[in-house]
Amino acid sequence: MDIDIDVSLSCEGVDWKAVSDTLKSVNMAFYEPEIHRKAFEASHTTVFAYHESKLIGFGRAISDGTYQAAIYDCAVREEFQGKGIGKIIMNSLLSELSHCNIVLYASPGKEGFYQSLGFRKMKTGMAYFQKNDVMRRLGFIE
Repeated sequence: MDIDIDVSLSCEGVDWKAVSDTLKSVNMAFYEPEIHRKAFEASHTTVFAYHESKLIGFGRAISDGTYQAAIYDCAVREEFQGKGIGKIIMNSLLSELSHCNIVLYASPGKEGFYQSLGFRKMKTGMAYFQKNDVMRRLGFIE
């Protein structure tokens, strides 16, 4: 990686519109900025990556803080992908949750990235989505 990255675990001062715009730009589920603020602030662990004070990536985890966690909304702005930033974000989350079993669902085509971090495909994973037709079209469910 050849760029300087600052990592923050705090939601303070986050540009929530940038969060929403980033998720939209990488074809992930996105909502109004205020919805993302509520979700991140209610999460167990948050990670934000900045380059020259600009938000370029982030991720969050919900957890009971004891033995289970789930990672959501892990994204890096497209122009910064392939530079190790996603790995920095994920390793920060994993470090904070080292005592937990962790689940996530990867965007179709991104499974290899998570496998490189030690994640394995589940044989019994199930999901109940509000918009099954959309999730089926995007390749998340059968």
